[in-house]
Amino acid sequence: MNQASTFDYERAFSRNVGWVTSAEQEKLRSSRVAIAGLGGVGGAHLLTLCRLGVANFNIADFDEFGVHNMNRQVGAFMSTMDRPKAAVLAEMARDINPEADVRVFSEGVTAANIDDFLRDVDVYVDGIDFFALPARRMLFKACQERGIHALTAAPLGMGVALLYFRPGGMSFEDYFRVEGRSENEQYARFIAGLSPAMLQRDYLVAPKAVNFQERRGPSTMMACDLCAGVMGVSVLKVLLGRGKLKAAPWGMHFDAFHQRLKFTWRPFGNANPIQQLMLVLIRPLLEGRAKPR
Repeated sequence: MNQASTFDYERAFSRNVGWVTSAEQEKLRSSRVAIAGLGGVGGAHLLTLCRLGVANFNIADFDEFGVHNMNRQVGAFMSTMDRPKAAVLAEMARDINPEADVRVFSEGVTAANIDDFLRDVDVYVDGIDFFALPARRMLFKACQERGIHALTAAPLGMGVALLYFRPGGMSFEDYFRVEGRSENEQYARFIAGLSPAMLQRDYLVAPKAVNFQERRGPSTMMACDLCAGVMGVSVLKVLLGRGKLKAAPWGMHFDAFHQRLKFTWRPFGNANPIQQLMLVLIRPLLEGRAKPR
């Protein structure tokens, strides 16, 4: 085997150095990131962070690849159809870095394994399905209790919306305020909190593709790629303590279609009067009484 085909961590990630120092690259190497959900955004997050040089991961997903995943999921190939997403993505990560320590949770994250899933973790990256709100709430609550940085980057239209929940800061529950609400109301509040800027709303050209009753909606690879880029930078900043990262109730939304960047500030989260007005518009969509425009 020649030198070019022999894995060496320092050489493999040497082109990162310059934007990070050699000491910072070693810090990334020793850090551990947990990612729940390995579909559209989660898989892209994993591979981006692998190429950044992060070498330790806890990853979770209970689903298998299907042909409907092909438009946006980095692990979706004809060769991976019907294979477990967690196993496929673990293989891809180890193919980038054979030395990577990838702990796989093929049953997803549950109340029974959440302690193991978050063990030794520096940062939690959210990649689970939009409709998996109970699991998401459980994970963000567990991170808050353990002092773990937690981030989510939502692929919206052809853009990304980032939320960061820092230890000791505003919690997921304080921001979204879904406790004790009906299922539809929880989803309405999740949508409003994820996308306060609503930059993507006016270019949805086929509104019937959004069907909350059937739990489906459109997505693009461009949005997933944007999410992975924004998340990669955000995780780097958290792990290295470099630069400011606005935490909730701040949010960041970049839309490539409109070429617009907007920061939102919603004190009290969904209890904010602006958010209350948004909820008035969103609720009919979830209840089937109106269609997106």
